[in-house]
Amino acid sequence: MSATVNRVLVGVVGLVLLAVGGAVLAVGLGAPPPSWWIHDGRHDVLLSTAERTRWRDEAWWWPTVIAALALLVLLALWWLTAVLRRRRLGEVLVDTGDGAGALLRGRALEGVLTGEAGRADGVAHAHVALTGRREAPQARVRLLLEPHVDPATVLDELTSQALTHARNSAALEALPAEVRLKAAKHKAERVS
Repeated sequence: MSATVNRVLVGVVGLVLLAVGGAVLAVGLGAPPPSWWIHDGRHDVLLSTAERTRWRDEAWWWPTVIAALALLVLLALWWLTAVLRRRRLGEVLVDTGDGAGALLRGRALEGVLTGEAGRADGVAHAHVALTGRREAPQARVRLLLEPHVDPATVLDELTSQALTHARNSAALEALPAEVRLKAAKHKAERVS
């Protein structure tokens, strides 16, 4: 989920809670309730006995309440996981030697790493994502290997070439990487 969507959702929820809370506080302090307000005045209870027991004997009531609450919990969990998920690195700080430094776009470095890793012998598909801080980036590499390739050879080539080139070109002290290898599916071969 993008940061903009998250900010809009937090803002909307905050405004609704602020409006409802402010209205409850104002009525509780003696202000006349607005015409659309569901209660008559300061001493009115939130749910009267009649309102609380009105739908209790209906067969659809409790499944509806449980489904609505379950939906709210699932939406809250989805939102929480979207906020806590590791983000991609937007830019990498490159030490230029003059003390000022330069910023390298994270997507550009990801693209170069992906291209170089994808050109390695035996790699059918490569994907690289940068995480961490801009002063100390980390790479998450996913490689789809062709059926008859030695994974150790591909991993050695990745670390000695693609990751080393990226580390040197961005003047990084280190570029730790988490590499996930997966074999491409292939048809069974006939043995004769």
